Amino acid sequence: MEAAPPDLNAAFRARGYVAGEALGTALRLVTLLGRPLLLEGPAGVGKTEAAKTLADVLGTRLIRLQCYEGLDAQAALYEWNYARQLLHLRRAEATGREPSDAELYGENFLMRRPLLQAISEDTPPVLLIDEVDRADDAFEAFLLELLAEWQVTVPELGTIPARTRPHVILTSNRARELSDALRRRCLYHWVEYPSRAQELEIVRARLPEVTEALAIQVTRAVHALRELPLGKPPGVAETLDWARALSVLGYETLDARALHTTLGAVLKLHEDAQLAAPLLKRQLARPE
Repeated sequence: MEAAPPDLNAAFRARGYVAGEALGTALRLVTLLGRPLLLEGPAGVGKTEAAKTLADVLGTRLIRLQCYEGLDAQAALYEWNYARQLLHLRRAEATGREPSDAELYGENFLMRRPLLQAISEDTPPVLLIDEVDRADDAFEAFLLELLAEWQVTVPELGTIPARTRPHVILTSNRARELSDALRRRCLYHWVEYPSRAQELEIVRARLPEVTEALAIQVTRAVHALRELPLGKPPGVAETLDWARALSVLGYETLDARALHTTLGAVLKLHEDAQLAAPLLKRQLARPE
């Protein structure tokens, strides 16, 4: 399999993703051992972004399967292009010919969905199975088979083995507990919110147009917000959204007006905004 560069953290950092040493090591092991990696942690800490960045670092394709309640194996694997099949059938009938099942259910009419795409690539892609905790137990059981055998069965085509084994990253926000069997098949890493210094570095790397004073104020405020019992604590994405919003509005520092007009970029519940407003105002009154 294609291996990550020895200094994976530097490669991530060059792309604006500041990964700790443990996460960098876990991602490197994905490429060295060919084992799936399960990333768990609060929403918005960068689990999905880690997979995207790994694909960019490896120079390979990212294939994403977004999980949801009711997702079944077929929807994740393939569909038949019924419109094209029907058109082909009518054309054949117009010439007095009856197409065979093998003709109608061949590769020409197969639409590969993320899992089948991932095992059909000649170059190992990064397969992101995002928010696997949203899928139900039956789909998780199907994943166990796929991750063990690296082959799938399409009834009309038979068993299709993987051409290459993808680099697999699963993410979970712990909406439900995953099975021990799935955990045993994966490497594991818990992704924390970044430290204030790390988050400041992320803002600097991703948003160089933001002034240093504003970047410091925003990251300090976000870390204070995460100490509150919020319904939806801000993730790294919200930090970047807030800093970007302030910057495009021309703010170079965070003042009371800026706070009042842009708080919706970082807090997404009215109750959270009401709870946080007094804290943020006290912060603005404090010297840097």
